[in-house]
Amino acid sequence: MESSHTDRTRPGQAYARHRTRHLRATLLALTAAGGLLLTGCSAGNSSNTSDASNRTGFPAPAPAVTSGGERSDGQSGDGTADQEGEQTDSPEKIAPSPDYLSTFALDVDTASYGYARRVLADGQLPDPSTIRPEEFVNSFRQDYERPGGNGFTVTVDGARTDSANWSLVRVGLATRTADDSAERPPAALTFVIDVSGSMAETGRLDLAKKSLDEMTDRLRDDDSVALVTFSDEAETVLPMTRLDGHRGKVHHAIDELETQSSTNLGAGVETGYATATEGLREGATNRVVLISDGLANTGDTNADSILERIANERRDHGITLFGVGVGSDYGDALMEKLADKGDGHTAYVSDDADARKVFVDQLPQNIDLTARDAKAQVAFDPETVAQFRLIGYEDRKVADDDFRDDNVDGGEIGPGHTVTALYAVRTRPGADGHLATASVRWLDPNSRAPHEESGQLETEALHDSLSSASPRFQVTAVAAYFADCLRTHGKSGSLPGDPGLDELADRAHALAKRTEDKDVQQLAEAIDEASRMN
Repeated sequence: MESSHTDRTRPGQAYARHRTRHLRATLLALTAAGGLLLTGCSAGNSSNTSDASNRTGFPAPAPAVTSGGERSDGQSGDGTADQEGEQTDSPEKIAPSPDYLSTFALDVDTASYGYARRVLADGQLPDPSTIRPEEFVNSFRQDYERPGGNGFTVTVDGARTDSANWSLVRVGLATRTADDSAERPPAALTFVIDVSGSMAETGRLDLAKKSLDEMTDRLRDDDSVALVTFSDEAETVLPMTRLDGHRGKVHHAIDELETQSSTNLGAGVETGYATATEGLREGATNRVVLISDGLANTGDTNADSILERIANERRDHGITLFGVGVGSDYGDALMEKLADKGDGHTAYVSDDADARKVFVDQLPQNIDLTARDAKAQVAFDPETVAQFRLIGYEDRKVADDDFRDDNVDGGEIGPGHTVTALYAVRTRPGADGHLATASVRWLDPNSRAPHEESGQLETEALHDSLSSASPRFQVTAVAAYFADCLRTHGKSGSLPGDPGLDELADRAHALAKRTEDKDVQQLAEAIDEASRMN
């Protein structure tokens, strides 16, 4: 059965249980008169993999802090609990050993999966360096409960795999349902559009223009739009313009867009942010939307200096970036870095259906914000967990001690979003009891007040097999296995219970039929393409 909890009394109960276990473990260690050595995990990326084998002295995760600043155990949210449960202001005792923690900034990018589908449809295997498993996982609808207001719900569930003692554990975070009504603040959107020669390819500039026209019709009268183009140089072709009574002017500017020559992406970013700053609207969501194939070849092509401009504008004016990738030849790495530095996210569009999904269906998510600097931390119980591995999120890793440091950058999340993190977890043989506590921390987008929410998972709540888990959990697993296989160019992946591409394709087709979800059907077809090339 699934475990989905937002009950704030649970972290306090978990704390008491951990304290008792710690005292018992310490006594056992003393009577044995021997120290146990920590052994390293041989699977996966070392920065996201930990081995909790033979470790004692694990303090409980700090109790969750409620939106009112009170801790779930009834004590002040300003203090922390040390290993013996005493109150202390010592910062080094806030968290348990990092070997039991996994901390990362939230991310809702999906470009890696979209681009992989495009490459596979063209009869090629994608470059493994472009495969980010979390973007595969986050490309699909989930079954998480939604909160009533801003913030998150936390769902933690899992299922055992065919590999002995290995399970997949899903941490799911969900924001409130997207609402494109008048409740959201007005938007001030600066579209920075690549009109270089490479954008002349069918499915690039023509698709961008069509998408912008559709989105302009969907925006509200109190929203504003600016257009910047870049090729050899950058030009503001439309300053920030209120749509009320001026939609025709915006459509005309879009229709006039034509491809030119080289790609001076640095100039486009600089002019785009300058235009956004000049047209900055107080009380509005100010965002730069970069539409490009990401292939910078003129002017400043140094990613770091381009990124620094974004960082400065974001820091000074709170302007976030939404990157939309297009084209069969796509600069994935640069676009992803730009979005991360700009506190935004990326998507990839290859056809009209993708464009409609990104620019029309998901428009409220791409405009409004419900959480700033959102970070997640998962604390595994060493009495039940021997080893764990976070699947993906390599570029979003945050130092464990920085989870509650609100000056450390996190992810910007909008309404209607879900964020999923999948872990491969090896439990100890015969382990029974608490398995993990997952927490999310974020800042209110307006007041910047910090909030937290937590969820728990017990070993008894693990499904006996992947096939007995919910359909959406199974889709998550298939997407993760698929990404892992593509990272090895279609060969068997490194995740426990990997069934191989042929079996994955069968599972995906069955899930597509069961869920009647066209996105899952597209996943099945992409796996078919990869399987045929091996």
